[in-house]
Amino acid sequence: MNQLFELMFGQYSEYQPVDIALEITGVLFGFLSVWYAKKNHIWVFPTGLISTGIFVYLLWKWVLLGDMLINAYYFIMSIYGWYVWTRKINDKPTQISRTRLKEKKTSLLIFMATLVLVVLVYQSAGKWTSWTAYVDSVTTGIFFVGMWLMARRKIENWIFWIVGNIISAPLYFYKGLTFTSLQYLIFTLIAVYGFLSWKHILNSFEATA
Repeated sequence: MNQLFELMFGQYSEYQPVDIALEITGVLFGFLSVWYAKKNHIWVFPTGLISTGIFVYLLWKWVLLGDMLINAYYFIMSIYGWYVWTRKINDKPTQISRTRLKEKKTSLLIFMATLVLVVLVYQSAGKWTSWTAYVDSVTTGIFFVGMWLMARRKIENWIFWIVGNIISAPLYFYKGLTFTSLQYLIFTLIAVYGFLSWKHILNSFEATA
């Protein structure tokens, strides 16, 4: 039991207590954000702003640049998504919908541009030294697309979250961020339920349209 505890949490002996408290706080607000996203509730964005703001600081401090970029992007897109979700067209708020061809092309461009950006950041910082940098590049692209689609209230955003979370859970554990690893594991389950919940809402909306 002690060996298991040491494997999962031993790295925290080297962290400052304030950083541990910040990581736990960021994880909790991250849970709230994903839960509100599953519920299709506007509070996904203010809770997400708190979580991502914390992780931008921590990941910058720990020199996890790809992950830091993800959270900085989340922070910006949360502001954008908050605006889109509250914007009214013909006196009606934005509804859940399916991704159109133009948005699929934009998603591909976001993914490719993100790969290039992350590679340049890692190389300029001299951190392109581990296989995790390659995985970071891919997951960053996946999450960038997922966040953009969620901000636009597209049901396909959940597919990107599921794939990205499945990759990220073991990756964060390998990096020594156990609490964050557990967060992504639970995020995967919530994302599956989120997709099913949004699909039910969308089907009901299409049936009455």
